[in-house]
Amino acid sequence: MPEFTFVARKPDGSLFRGSLHANDRRGAIVQIEQQQGVPIKIDPAGAAQESRPAAKPSIPSAAAETAAAPVGTVQRLPIAQLFLFTEQLSHLLSAGMTLDEALGILVRRLQQPKLKAVSKSLHQGLVDGRSLSQAMRDFPKIFSPLYINMVSAGEASGALSQILRRLVAHIADIKALRDRVKQALLYPAALVFVGIALIIVFMTVMVPQLTKFLQTTGQKLPPATQLLIDANFLLTHYWWVGVVAGGGLLSLWKIGTRPAEGRRAWDRFLWHFPGFSRIPRYRFYAQFARTLATLSENGVTLLKSLELLEEMADNAFVRGQMIEVRKAVMDGSGLSNALRQAGLFPDLFLDMMAVGEQTGHFSETMGMVADVHERELDKQVQFVSTLVPLLVIIVIATLVGLMVYAILSAVFGLTAGLQGRMH
Repeated sequence: MPEFTFVARKPDGSLFRGSLHANDRRGAIVQIEQQQGVPIKIDPAGAAQESRPAAKPSIPSAAAETAAAPVGTVQRLPIAQLFLFTEQLSHLLSAGMTLDEALGILVRRLQQPKLKAVSKSLHQGLVDGRSLSQAMRDFPKIFSPLYINMVSAGEASGALSQILRRLVAHIADIKALRDRVKQALLYPAALVFVGIALIIVFMTVMVPQLTKFLQTTGQKLPPATQLLIDANFLLTHYWWVGVVAGGGLLSLWKIGTRPAEGRRAWDRFLWHFPGFSRIPRYRFYAQFARTLATLSENGVTLLKSLELLEEMADNAFVRGQMIEVRKAVMDGSGLSNALRQAGLFPDLFLDMMAVGEQTGHFSETMGMVADVHERELDKQVQFVSTLVPLLVIIVIATLVGLMVYAILSAVFGLTAGLQGRMH
């Protein structure tokens, strides 16, 4: 039976070397994972060493955390590229490759420049003796705390490929949710843009020509026509007043929301704003349930899951409420009861969660909760995507109708004046 030498990482983050007998490399990887190790490098016994060292065990994990961050830590990646990276890495590890080999292949295979640079930095961090999760901490704007903690759990349990597969499914769910919302709101947004552009063109091109023509006739203008001309005068000569007012309001908003209390008050207003808040709320419900189900399925403790979910919330008011929920759970309260006291979630959500807590099938129940609220989110998005175009069409039709009425009033007045002169 062939002999292999290997370098692997223990659950505590330290590196260790050794040798073992296996039928092939795949069998060697399985043996290392059974010892709760993450294989970094595997070579047949007696094989020539690469010119580049595979790892530097002399670097302790504490020093690895303070190692210099790679170039490009400020990069952001679209969620589609993060999904691609996770999926490719999962496939390579499942195919029997070591982490060192898998990252090396990604560096050579990936075509996206930013994704290629991130993969290269992660690979270099692995060569320098750091774990994958430690190297990912250099990219906080790319890899979320949830992502990093799940990778860390996979390294500690020796099941990194399985964890990455679950991350792929989780990212796919989140991506699908975002795509549905964006696609449903794309048409209303385009309609609003076209309507505003149409009104601006009408007011700045057609109305000035009408004004010049009517001034040559010397006729008294109807009130509607005079109002249209005055509106055009304000738009073309005092447009800067609107810009200054808008800039002033934006500055006041930034000043008011800069303190933590101001931001919390504003986000609280948005969370409870009638109608507008329904889509963000249901999106949060679905994402919260889906993420909690994923974390529970992967053995992450409830308190750690709540800490990660706090960081996931992009609403300061919700984040503050989630901190109080975690404190209540630490004091012995059930999660559903703590969330009910916070007043963030609907009764259906909390009732289904309570059933999951009582039956012991918490992760499965939270998956069903996510499905229910994703369907409800689809309904809300469909309602908005139907209502908004209708409202936009009504507003545009009303404005255009008023403009046409103002123009026709002037034309009819001019025609009546000419007929009176002829008689």
